[in-house]
Amino acid sequence: MSRALMVFDRLMDAMITPDMAQQLVRLQADEAIQARVDELADKCNEGLLTSDEREEYDAYVTAFEYIALLQAKSRALLSHQRA
Repeated sequence: MSRALMVFDRLMDAMITPDMAQQLVRLQADEAIQARVDELADKCNEGLLTSDEREEYDAYVTAFEYIALLQAKSRALLSHQRA
């Protein structure tokens, strides 16, 4: 986990409310974003990304890492509340 993700992780512990957590676990990319990420991933696997596309793809990957962390924290919070 990158240092930025670790800092983000610690900050979010105190900021995610149960209402936010419920919304975060349902968060998904819309069809247009998912199609673009799939396109970039295919080009990446084939070694065909331009430098601009590489930057865009890296930005999506980073954003998805943050979202995945938020969703994991949200699931943990919600499961802890049910217990």
